[in-house]
Parts: sequence; structure tokens; C-alpha cells
Amino acid sequence: MKRAAALIAAALAVAGCSSWNPLVALGLKTEPIHKPTPLAPIKESVKPIAVWTASAGKSQGYVFRPALDRGRIYAAAGDGTIVALEEATGRVASRIETKKKLSGGLTVAGEKILAGTAKGEVLALDASGKVLWAGAVAGEVIAPPAVSKNIVVARTSDGRIFGLNADDGKRVWVFQRPTPSLLLRSEAGVLAMGGDVVAGYPNGKLIALDLEDGKLTWEASVSLPRGSTELERIADVAGLPVIDGSNVCAAAFQGKVACFDIQTRNLVWSKDLSTALDFGVDAKNFYLVDDDNKVHALDKASGASVWAQDKLMYRKLTAPVVAGSYIVVGDGFGYIHVLAADNGEIVGRLATDGSAVSSLIPAGRGVIAQTAKGSVVSVRF
Repeated sequence: MKRAAALIAAALAVAGCSSWNPLVALGLKTEPIHKPTPLAPIKESVKPIAVWTASAGKSQGYVFRPALDRGRIYAAAGDGTIVALEEATGRVASRIETKKKLSGGLTVAGEKILAGTAKGEVLALDASGKVLWAGAVAGEVIAPPAVSKNIVVARTSDGRIFGLNADDGKRVWVFQRPTPSLLLRSEAGVLAMGGDVVAGYPNGKLIALDLEDGKLTWEASVSLPRGSTELERIADVAGLPVIDGSNVCAAAFQGKVACFDIQTRNLVWSKDLSTALDFGVDAKNFYLVDDDNKVHALDKASGASVWAQDKLMYRKLTAPVVAGSYIVVGDGFGYIHVLAADNGEIVGRLATDGSAVSSLIPAGRGVIAQTAKGSVVSVRF
């Protein structure tokens, strides 16, 4: 039984959402539940342009997100390579060979580059590539660490959250509690802001920890598990929570999106909508990709639906990113799609290297994309 559960959990990690059958990921079936929606012609009012493309190295099955800091883009590869690229030109400013199998990152904080390894370490390096320290967290690190008030906060794939001293990497605290036998793998990590750590957790929970000692200060239920099987009852808050004014908002896989008042912890609104990815956010709306890869805009004040775009369903979309008046998503087949923020219409499209677009970050008048093959692409429109 434990073997079966481990296999299903691995399948979920590959599948990522309900559009893809875990049996396919296990090699027991050859077809997904739903085939990717073919790309239809669009009325292109925006022309995305790849200003430059560089190579960071293959992801080797992990999801890496670039980091932007003071005019440089930092990108990691599964083999331990970290490259620093000039944001304006894509020129390689430095290349670091950590000789570690990287699995999560990157975060740049002050003069430190932080990354996670598959063997349970958080690495802190300086700009020259010298390892300043390696903090042991006894679990695979697949999310970028967060930093606040000289504490590095790292989350492992089994749900534990560690606080490490930013000067030497020594463990300050660890938060753990019993978790369900099946978990979604999440590259979202945690928020560390001021003296608080905010994180999504299994069973539909949103939690806050004290940054100094890791003690639980509050928790709220975004959604309750439901269903008769362990698979149906997965309700993890897998995406990164969003702090929006006086509210904190999060979404649960196979559950709901909900916003809470930070001071009172009272529910402000909730909506039945399932996602395991991060939100995009602008002055008016939240933007989410649901489990079938519909892209949604929700009014921040009420949770009411503003629009939904269904022409990219089952295409293994990334989390949405806000770039000016556009919403940008990448897909599992190497395309970047630009949507109008006001109505969700697809107004631009760009092909990359043919491999899955792993992640996007906003940068200037566009985005930086990183692909599974290791391409780092600066896209402007």
C-alpha cells in the first residue's frame, strides 16, 4: 500500500492538475484524460518579441524560476549551474558551478544567492560562486527560499518549514505537523514579510508562523477536504498566498479561492475554483489558472468572475504573470501567450524552444521565461 501511495504521489507531482491522468505519468496508460486544446488562430494586436535568449542548462525534471536583482537575471539548472545574465542584453556576466544537484530556487537577497538541493540543503553563495554556507534541512527543497530579518525560510517537499540563520545557515527553528499521505508537490514556497511567515498547507489550510521562533500564530481553512478517496480528498493550498492590502488570499487544489481579513481572520469572500498555482494580481483583479487550464480573472473585492478564457485548456499552463495591461502564461509545449487583462482575449503568442515553459517572472515591459531545456528568454511587447 505504501508503494502504491508513493507511486500515485509521484504521478501527481508530474501531472500537476486534474487534466492529466496519474496513470499516464506512471506509464500505465498512453493518453491523457484530455488532449491539449489545439492552438487556434488569433487576432494579434500585440507582437511578443524575444529580445534575447540565453542558456542556463536543463531543468532535469525540476521547475526553476529565474530571479531578477539589480539589473541581472539569475537562473539555475538541475546539474548545479547558476548563470547571471545582464537584463538588458542577456550577456553572461558570470557562471557558477555548484557541483550540487539543484532542485529549487533561486532567491537573491542582498549579496547572497540562495538555492535548494535535492539532498536537503539550502546553499548560500556570493557573486563569485563561493559557497558561504550550506544549511541542512533534511528534505528535498523544490521551492525558492524566502528571506526576512536575517532569517532564511525554506520549505521541503514533505511540507516542513525551516528557519535558518542568514549569516551561517544554522537551524533556528522547524515547523512540522502531521500531513496526509498524499501531497501535491509545490514550487511555491512561503511568504516571509516583516516578522511573519505565511504559507499554504495541506488539508486546505492557510497558516502564519512567527519568524523568530517558527510558532504557529494563526490558521484559517481555505477549503475542507471532500470525497471518498485519498486522491479526491487532496485539498492542499499549493500556490503562494497573496497579501493584498488588509487581506490575505489563497486557493486550494480541488477546493476554493478565499480571502481573509489579516487582523480579524474573518472570511471576506470565497469562490469555488480549484488551482495549485500562484495568483497573478493587479489593481483590480486576481488572475488564476484552474486545474483544467482555464484562465480566470476574479474581482479582488468580491471574488466575482470578471472573465474566463478556455482556449488554452489542458495545455499545462504556468502560473499567470501580470505585465502592464497584459496577463502572460506559458504552456507545456513551448508557447508564451499574452492575454488582455480587461477581457481575457488572447492578443499575442510567441514560440520558444519547443520544451515546456517552466516559469515566468515580470521584468520591465515584458517577462523573463525559463524552459525545461534551459532557455532563458527575455520577452517584450
